[in-house]
Amino acid sequence: MTRHCHKCGWEWTLPGQPGRSESCHRCNADLRVCLNCASYDARAAHQCRDRRADPVAEKQVGNFCEYFDFVRRRFTAKSEDNPREDAAREQLKKLFGD
Repeated sequence: MTRHCHKCGWEWTLPGQPGRSESCHRCNADLRVCLNCASYDARAAHQCRDRRADPVAEKQVGNFCEYFDFVRRRFTAKSEDNPREDAAREQLKKLFGD
């Protein structure tokens, strides 16, 4: 598992956490953002599992959250097919008669 930019997948290889002003060397996206945090969860309240953190409106913009922990994961491009999502969409289509 490695640390990657949430937008393009560029691998962060430096030790430690990125600072608020640090950006991806490939796509120039901010790195210290909710989308790169281990506590980010789209299904949780305010999309964060850490209850101590203040709510952040823009998840893709650099912030000052003191609980940020750069998530280690296997990067997959967003353009790839997601079989679970496709199956759910098909079930919805059947449900609504589309």
